[in-house]
Amino acid sequence: MSRIRFFSFFCFMALVIVLASTSLAGPIPGGWACTGGCGTLGLDGVVTLSPFGSPFYEYVTTVGGPAGGGEIASVGGTNGSMLSTPTFSAKAGDLLDFYFNYVTSDGSGFADYGWAELVNATTLAPVAMLFNARTEPAGTIAPGTGLPAPVATLIPPSVPIISGGPVWSPLGGSSGACYAAGCGYTGWIESQYNIAAAGNYVLQFGVTNWTDTIFDTGMAIDGVKVAGNPIPVGNVPEPGTLMLLGSGLIGVVAMIRRRRS
Repeated sequence: MSRIRFFSFFCFMALVIVLASTSLAGPIPGGWACTGGCGTLGLDGVVTLSPFGSPFYEYVTTVGGPAGGGEIASVGGTNGSMLSTPTFSAKAGDLLDFYFNYVTSDGSGFADYGWAELVNATTLAPVAMLFNARTEPAGTIAPGTGLPAPVATLIPPSVPIISGGPVWSPLGGSSGACYAAGCGYTGWIESQYNIAAAGNYVLQFGVTNWTDTIFDTGMAIDGVKVAGNPIPVGNVPEPGTLMLLGSGLIGVVAMIRRRRS
């Protein structure tokens, strides 16, 4: 292979890698906040796109989470992460709904958990526990055993684990791993809650390791809406932007080849 052809091939492969990584991963949306490990993803491993229909979803993971992070204060944990939406206003009776998918590589005896809670935007005082899920060796994992009872309507109302070591990149080195019975994922579950009083709120999502800090756990979130209005998600380039990027790189390769000919 000539040097020119090699360089052209190298540029093409770099383009493929850039397009793939840009379309699948990104930072959290503007205005959202994260303590620990969070991001934006597309279709990845066992986590499909949600019924909401978005090409991306947000996630939070115990990977990179600080000690005490992402835990429910009354329950505790070892380390984890928390993702928070921007402040939003709601009227009494407004419907808050979203989808979540709990994913864990941990199992029997190490009851990692995830949750979502509505809090007051000013004081951060808890208003309503909207869902939670917890690693169990068998049976129902959502709602989670030993966690505060959710007040939201969950669809379906309870789920067992879809067992097996889940392949999902936000689990880092634990992706594809499984510690005993209980590892796996829930699939997408919808949470619906009618906000009781008018006010300003923040929706928080957390995941926590339990007992130890290995065999990580995470959660995907999508389609957060208040009274039918989405809270903005996805801080990734639009498809048109990716096409322009690709066209530009291909044009550069073509120009170099013409100059070398």
